[in-house]
This record gives sequence, C-alpha cells and structure tokens, in this order.
Amino acid sequence: MHIRIVDAFTDRPFSGNPAGVLLLDTDAFPDDTWLQNVALEVNHAETAFAHPLPGGGTADWALRWFTPATEVAMCGHATLATAHVLHTTGTHEGPVRFATRSGVLVAAPAEDGSVTLDFPTAPLTRLDLPEGVADALGTEPLTAFDTGPNVGDLLVEVADERTVRALRPDLNALGAHSERGVIATARAEDPSRGYDFVSRCFFPNVGIDEDPVTGSAHTALAPYWSERLGRPGLTGLQASPRSGRVRTELCGERTLLGGRAVTVIEGELLA
Repeated sequence: MHIRIVDAFTDRPFSGNPAGVLLLDTDAFPDDTWLQNVALEVNHAETAFAHPLPGGGTADWALRWFTPATEVAMCGHATLATAHVLHTTGTHEGPVRFATRSGVLVAAPAEDGSVTLDFPTAPLTRLDLPEGVADALGTEPLTAFDTGPNVGDLLVEVADERTVRALRPDLNALGAHSERGVIATARAEDPSRGYDFVSRCFFPNVGIDEDPVTGSAHTALAPYWSERLGRPGLTGLQASPRSGRVRTELCGERTLLGGRAVTVIEGELLA
C-alpha cells in the first residue's frame, strides 16, 4: 500500500508538522500492534490510518492516529494531512467526514488548496498552578488551564513571546502534570507580522518531546485567545524549530482550524 509523508500547516516542504498517512483498502483497521509498529517505523509525531466506510452513513472514512508510542484521541495535523492526500489524489472529492475517537470530524478543502477542519472546542477549566510546573518550564506561568479529555494538556500563559521562544523545559518533570503534555502560549509581540499569539507544545507522555505544529492544541488556544483578544477569528504561530501557522475560528462548541499541506514523500509499505 502507498505510504506518504505530508508536512501539515505549511505551504513549504520541510516545515510545519510531518505526518505519515496510510489509506487502507480494507473495511476495517488491521491489528493494533501492526498499526503501532508502523507508526514507530515512520517515527513522526503522528501517523494517520484511514479506511473507507459504506455510503449512506454519518461518516465517509474511519480515521485513527498513532504516535511512535501510543494511540491518541485527537490529532489536527494528521487529519489535515489525510484530507490533503484524499483531495490531491482524487480519492475523495469535497468535504470529507472522518469517524474518530473524538466523534465525526469534517475536513473541507478549498480551491486554493487549503483545508479547514471542524473540531470540537476544548473545554477550559482554570486551575491553580500545579506545584513544580514553573520549575519544569523554567518560568513562572501567569495562568493555568485544563483542556479537557480530547486534548489532555495543561495550557499555561507565560509572560511574553520571547519567553515562549526561549523555553528549555525539563521534559521528564513536565510529564507529571498532564495526560499528554503542556501548551505554553503568549500574545504576539507584533501582530503586524501576521499572527495573534504564539505557542509551543511539549508532549513527553506520548513520546513527543516538542510537537512542531499542533492542531488539537489550537482547539484550546482558540477559545483562550478569542476571549482575551475579543475576536473569533485569529492566527496562531507555533514557534517550534519547524514552525507553522494555524488559522482559528471559534464557533461556540466547534472550532475551525485552517491550513495547508505539502506531500514530500510517497512510497510503498512492504511489511
């Protein structure tokens, strides 16, 4: 079967967040051990596996995501990458509905090549800053929020964009404070550069020290910054070494995430 590596939330190869994508020609997923082994072999933040569903249902394709270490409940960039492959190969035309562990997720391609994802908005619950988080991050956060079961992160705002970019966290210590990891964010220093807020995402509990661009995290960042900045539509810059931008539109219980993707590798899986 074909296996592809797609850079998501970018319009340039070798930037954004790379994901493996396998479109299966079966009517069910293979054994979980095989799926996990393929994801480990691909060794990117996530590998997406999708198979077509019978017509007439609530979804068109079934979709699952695996890191090199475990299956995850929701992944934005690998969903964008899968939709990009379906659209650019002519396998599926128009919006595609994915049946996932997080419910039905819709990905709508546009004529300009971008894709808009319709994801559930993360419920934010304010927390007292857990003891040890400041030491693990190397800075004192201003606020802390739980992001709910689909995302599973601790969201913290820090002093400014420079602080976000300079973070060198103790990843082993961070892992004790959330299910998946920690999202660190701050307001953009200069919004004229085309983004409203910055973030970095550290996910040691699922085998990802730093995720390059995280769609699922923006389902929590969107409601947080939309309330702070007073606008439903924003652009986030994830300031990882590869970097990437995510357009967000807060629509109550749903959040729209927009971005582009580029296929950089296509090959045959022989195992």
